[in-house]
Amino acid sequence: MVKEALLIVDMSNDFVADNGALTVGKPAQEIVPYINALATRFLAEGNIVIVSMDAHQKNDSHFELWPPHNIVGTKGQQLYGDLYDWFQDNKNHNNLIYKSKTNYNAFFQTDLAETLKILEVEKVHIVGVTTDICDFLTVAGADAEGFKTAIHKRGVATFTNIGETMVNHMKRCFHTEIIE
Repeated sequence: MVKEALLIVDMSNDFVADNGALTVGKPAQEIVPYINALATRFLAEGNIVIVSMDAHQKNDSHFELWPPHNIVGTKGQQLYGDLYDWFQDNKNHNNLIYKSKTNYNAFFQTDLAETLKILEVEKVHIVGVTTDICDFLTVAGADAEGFKTAIHKRGVATFTNIGETMVNHMKRCFHTEIIE
């Protein structure tokens, strides 16, 4: 049996709330119930759930391209709404892990790959925002590290009109399983 992990990408107040600094807004808010249910199922089945979150400093060079967002220790960096409540209810669960990242790709210069390999994870399911940036590059990172990947279409959102195109690129480029 393949051991699997659910990777929740950047579902912070800054990316999801109506007043977030770099918000996807309603499309991101609409995927929260799906992500909550999926995360609950993953934990109940004995699989791993990882919350991967952008973590920037106030003077981050990242802000030359994007407005300041997900600054460490701010409310903007906290998980959004019901996801925050779900995390608080489950934060002591052995299979729930929180990982900060400073790059679009959750695997870049983090110990995420090592953590998943130690836990004998073979397949990574990805949900969160944004489909065409962080989700796409995280799928690429997972693939480069040798993991099978799956993207949940009902669990991803973006603020552009190329989300569907990027999901199709994930399938073609990385052999990502597309879950409707």
